[in-house]
Amino acid sequence: MDSVKLAEHIRLQFELDWQGIHGPSHWARVRAIGLELAEITGGDPVVVELFAWLHDSRRQNDDYDPEHGERAASFAAELRDELFEITDLQLALLQEACRGHSDGHLQADVTVQTCWDADRLDLGRVGITPDPELLCTEAARSPELRRLAEDRSDRWSDWSWRRGR
Repeated sequence: MDSVKLAEHIRLQFELDWQGIHGPSHWARVRAIGLELAEITGGDPVVVELFAWLHDSRRQNDDYDPEHGERAASFAAELRDELFEITDLQLALLQEACRGHSDGHLQADVTVQTCWDADRLDLGRVGITPDPELLCTEAARSPELRRLAEDRSDRWSDWSWRRGR
């Protein structure tokens, strides 16, 4: 998968401020922490990375937008085979992760849980410390990983998707 090509394609249709709280600096942090979590949890890193780029890509505002996850799930299906190749199972997991990432769920496949935790661990970007009880995996609840994510939220507020991991 070419992350830069995918991000550039997403940018063409992104409706929000590219430098805003739901833009590529958030996606890059979700990607970084998600891939680290996946190494521990056994989650599928391909799904985790795609989730990072896509989960907020179809937001229409930075506030209450309950359908943005469903739009992201549909967008993932549209982009499959055009910008990335994944199996049917990977697509199903990606879509489930996108659809449910804002709903506070805790129970799901470990890959989906890894995606949700990666997103929740970046709440520091908006001044919220994630509650360990609202994280899905033991790995995400570890004080070390939570500190790392919080530090990244502080330091990487302007982190560019072009810089990689």
